[in-house]
Amino acid sequence: MDPQEFFALFGAERRPDPYPHYRRWRERFPVAELAERMFAVSGFAEATQVLRDPAFGHPEPEYLDPADRLPDQPVDESGRVVRAFLSLNPPDHTRLRRLVAKAFTPRMVEQLTPRIEELTASLIDGMRGEADLMTSLAKPLPVEVIAELLGVPLDDRERFAEWSHAMARALDPPFLQHPDTIEPAVRARQSFVGYFRALADQRRREPGDDLLSALVAVSDAGDVLSEGELLVTLTLLLIAGHETTTNLIGNGVLAMLRHGGLGAAEPERVVEEVLRFDSPVQLTARTAVRDTALGGVAVPAGSQAIVLIGAANRDPAAGPDPESFDPSRTPGRHLAFGQGIHFCLGAPLARLEGRIVFRELARRVPHLKAAGDPKWNATTTLRGLATLPVVF
Repeated sequence: MDPQEFFALFGAERRPDPYPHYRRWRERFPVAELAERMFAVSGFAEATQVLRDPAFGHPEPEYLDPADRLPDQPVDESGRVVRAFLSLNPPDHTRLRRLVAKAFTPRMVEQLTPRIEELTASLIDGMRGEADLMTSLAKPLPVEVIAELLGVPLDDRERFAEWSHAMARALDPPFLQHPDTIEPAVRARQSFVGYFRALADQRRREPGDDLLSALVAVSDAGDVLSEGELLVTLTLLLIAGHETTTNLIGNGVLAMLRHGGLGAAEPERVVEEVLRFDSPVQLTARTAVRDTALGGVAVPAGSQAIVLIGAANRDPAAGPDPESFDPSRTPGRHLAFGQGIHFCLGAPLARLEGRIVFRELARRVPHLKAAGDPKWNATTTLRGLATLPVVF
């Protein structure tokens, strides 16, 4: 098989609607060996297996010589790169996720409801005539929410959003990544790490009622987050809590404007249908930690499995009529938040923000219409809009 046929799925000309190309690929190759020890997985059953099966995990953290480290790259006392729990295997993953979950609780998320409602109403009411929905609502709301959750001072939230966007652009795998994204992402990460190292020190001295203070203080039988673990966890929370929710809002409004308008269904169902139909996260990857099989294909240990979430979510095996956007349908299965031990810890917050936004848009601007063609971000792993012109 020519790997270039696979890479062509993600060309700029296909970005507005990659799904017909995904469908044709999935029908031919639910599991495809692209090269030695590299597989593409697009079938729903096969993708679910990769995400749930303990035979698939992540490479172990590297040991880095000081001369090889990036500036401010967190390492532990033995020289291993410190990574967020999303990129770790048990027992390291289990330990870190348990600690973070003790701080980032469902109760903390639910307490944000009045503030999210207030912010959403204010942003929507501030839009008049023609507007870019991304700039006016989809981008500022999630960054305000995650910044408030973490306790970031109001004056710092604009650069907070800039760091998030720069780091998110570098999440694409190497074969999709533009070289111009690397340096800005490194600079953003350096700035972010330096900023939160200082802010965490402040919270240790003067704890507040915010998630950062809770993460600084969290413990489990004497176990605590190291500074490096805290910093990589904050980076994960920033990108997962900001970029993906921005994309959920933008992708969802665009889908509704193209398929019947706002208010066609309960907000809870709209959120789940958007996650299935046009997932904010399109790709993820796992590594086979032992020899295994996937859809009848042998997968040797050490192989990388690239999971096409966007393709798998529209597999007829996941539910009927998958190519139609139907927010009135009973929510079915999708992989937008992953599966298994790595299921997204922030899913309740993303769902809460999505429900509130779609409800308030239907209530406040039920006749909202598109005012021109949207533009898509030049990224694949995180699929979202750069602009969405609308008119009232």
